[in-house]
Amino acid sequence: MNKLAVVVTASALGAFSAAAFAAPETYVIDPSHTAPRFEYSHFGYSSQMHRFDRTSGKIVLDRGARSGSVDVTIDATSVNTGLALFNGHIQGEDYFDTAKHPTISFKSTKVRFEGDKPVAVEGNLTIKGVTKPVTLTVTSYHSMPHPILKKDALGANATARIKRSEFNMGKNAPAVSDEVTLSIAVEAIKE
Repeated sequence: MNKLAVVVTASALGAFSAAAFAAPETYVIDPSHTAPRFEYSHFGYSSQMHRFDRTSGKIVLDRGARSGSVDVTIDATSVNTGLALFNGHIQGEDYFDTAKHPTISFKSTKVRFEGDKPVAVEGNLTIKGVTKPVTLTVTSYHSMPHPILKKDALGANATARIKRSEFNMGKNAPAVSDEVTLSIAVEAIKE
């Protein structure tokens, strides 16, 4: 075998083994088992927690390379406080302004791993047309075949804290807390 053939063969084998090692997997968010929530102090009386009912997106993980991406879109018009009047109130101009900004998005810039599990997702959160860097801390993560769908699936819970005033939603702060805790319970099914 001549030197050129050896180099070409070695390069091809190297590329093949690198491709086999890098195996990104794409998961589609299950909207019926994904619940983005937000919590804040209401005049110091209580902590109020509300949710959004419609979420979509994809999660890509490459466990071998310990990398991935998260792309989530939340329908801000699906905010659910338990009261239709209040849902309409916080969709107004002073808060989510859903007439002009009907969606909230999170696009990752980095997924951090410890071992083979993701522990944090760094990215950009866009609310009301304002984009800020946010790190979601993964508080639980589980991956296994879905017992009903018979496909690989994953689930996670993650949290972050933001200041709503940084997203032009600061009305009534600090009486109603500026700091808001975001949490998301997410499940996703492999494509």
